Amino acid sequence: MQSLQRAGAMRTLAFHGGTSLRFLYDIPRYSEDLDFALELHPEAYDFRAYLRQIAHDFSAEAYVVDVKLHEKTAVHKAFVRFRGLLHELGLSGYPEEVLAIKVEVDTNPPLHAGLMVTPLHKHVPLNLQHHDPATLLAGKLCAILQRDYLKGRDIYDLWWYLNQPGWPEPNLEYLNQCVQQGRRGDAPVTPANWRMMIRELILPISWSSVLEDVGSFIIDSDRLTHFEKDQLLALLE
Repeated sequence: MQSLQRAGAMRTLAFHGGTSLRFLYDIPRYSEDLDFALELHPEAYDFRAYLRQIAHDFSAEAYVVDVKLHEKTAVHKAFVRFRGLLHELGLSGYPEEVLAIKVEVDTNPPLHAGLMVTPLHKHVPLNLQHHDPATLLAGKLCAILQRDYLKGRDIYDLWWYLNQPGWPEPNLEYLNQCVQQGRRGDAPVTPANWRMMIRELILPISWSSVLEDVGSFIIDSDRLTHFEKDQLLALLE
């Protein structure tokens, strides 16, 4: 994140997704990817320059790092790969095993995102531009509405959002734009129907499958004590 900031990425990109919740709001689960949306100054966006800065900074610290880039779709993806790091940390018996971190940028995000800049200190000082709380929730709802198969992580994140005191209602302008960009012709999402729409998708799912998916991402298993299907459904009434 410091490398992205040095390269000027926070002028153009907004942080969102599961890892943003971990950084900004201390959601008690791990996430796999760094997700961003191209929200401002598209003329200044330079994904390759951002990745060069990442590789330069880690190489300067004597890490063995390489980057694999995919830019053929509107969602630009890169895998920042650290060969041997897992072995060095005692987490793998294979000296050549690779730890890969995915960095993803949606270059054609839905319109009407709300943006904020939050200063924080995660080992280094950062000023992170990110989606505001209402837009973060809307993004999660869009993912749930669009997926063929619901991930337990999505369900856990939704439960977490709905249990946060004072968390705002979803940004419905953004949510409807997101749904329209998807492959399904869902009815407009309104203040009166979004809970019902999500509830109907959650009702038939196997809760054991949800727990199996999310379990390895939870920092402290005690955090799952109150993560129950009935409670989530009640929050969606």
